[in-house]
Amino acid sequence: MSRIAVIDIGKTNAKLALVEAETLAEVAVVTRPNTPLQGPWPQTDLEGHWQFFLHHLSAFHAAHGVDAISVTTHGAAAVLLDRTGRLAVPMLDYEHAGPDALAADYDRLRPAFAQTGSPRLPAGLNLGAQLHWLLATQPGLSQALAHVLTYPQYWGWRLTGELASDVSSLGCHTDLWDPWRGQFSDLVPSLGLENRMAPARRANEVLGRLRPQIAAATGLRPDTPVAVGIHDSNASLYPHVLGREGAFSVVSTGTWVVAMAVRGQAVPLDPLRDVLVNVDGLGQPVPSARFMGGREFQVMRPVSDVAPTAADRDHVLGTGLMLLPSVQQGSGPFPDRRSDWTVAPAGAGVQQVALSWYLALMTHVCLTLIGARGPVIVEGPFARNPDYTAMLASVSAGGVELAASATGTSVGAALLCLDQARPPDTRKVAGDPALAAYAATWRAAVEGGSP
Repeated sequence: MSRIAVIDIGKTNAKLALVEAETLAEVAVVTRPNTPLQGPWPQTDLEGHWQFFLHHLSAFHAAHGVDAISVTTHGAAAVLLDRTGRLAVPMLDYEHAGPDALAADYDRLRPAFAQTGSPRLPAGLNLGAQLHWLLATQPGLSQALAHVLTYPQYWGWRLTGELASDVSSLGCHTDLWDPWRGQFSDLVPSLGLENRMAPARRANEVLGRLRPQIAAATGLRPDTPVAVGIHDSNASLYPHVLGREGAFSVVSTGTWVVAMAVRGQAVPLDPLRDVLVNVDGLGQPVPSARFMGGREFQVMRPVSDVAPTAADRDHVLGTGLMLLPSVQQGSGPFPDRRSDWTVAPAGAGVQQVALSWYLALMTHVCLTLIGARGPVIVEGPFARNPDYTAMLASVSAGGVELAASATGTSVGAALLCLDQARPPDTRKVAGDPALAAYAATWRAAVEGGSP
């Protein structure tokens, strides 16, 4: 029975998951915090992650067997290498505000939204802004830089020695990719990177086979294939792109909540509301919208963990307690609004219910902005939050389905190594008219406030 090891790096945690090909079940998962290291700027702990992955690849293989490796990571991330294969500079954390210092200069270079589908975002959320800032501020970098690898493919390079970028990572609000023509945007030559961007490949291609020293260190076979790899939200989308017909949308939840509409209604896309065009694992453009829902949940959650009760839900409905956007400014559909409670929360259970409903309603705004039609499939941690899913089901005309896997990104990335086309199993969620009425009041409150 074949098993795929998946390197899965989100903004909050780094994971290694082992996915069974026949059932798409995760038979083993290990995690470590993705905590930035301090230095000239917050930087990713690449070496700590690498040793973690090698150790657990060896353990997974000894216990279960590993037949292939795939990689999925968060977007807005790249690794810069010199001609010897060393880091040209430490990997920049996209939340670092450094690129904002050169925002005016960068805005004169970046292509229009019509070419890239990338909205203008703060800090380093546009990968092009990161590269522009690094090249402008780091002496000697322009001369030393040999290769720019999008983040999933950095791990692929360490495993195989093969250089690549993938279309889904390039299509993740980088300003570097034209999703309509499937090629690098005008920004690449403007930054002097036309010969240094690693070649763009489809996520489901085989990048290469293990370096001999990696096979020896882990016990894996030297001919173990490694997939090119994929951006994490697109990993959640990928199984459904392979196996579904008709219109649908996928909501990938984690630090970011990303809504992606497939075969939806054609609507104007508003880049000022964090609407963008992603690129799926097959290279096709996908209208998308997002907000930092996982981060907002961490900021606003009650101090003590609670399991909300029916009485807590009745209290929220009866008092009209609502959380209005936005907890996290600078991104999402209401980037310039500051959050507020309509009524002070009375207790941890009540607060968690209202917070979960807020997150669902923000998700629904995102889906509306991209013309989503058909069922909404929820992937990731929020799929295990019954208040979030009940509210989303109450306002979604096409219904809501929950993916059976706890980590849609790992399953999607594993499918890059397989020919299997069926989507993962899902179950439907029931809505509630009382929640739909609450949602209408929330929308009226939001629309009545300043944008």
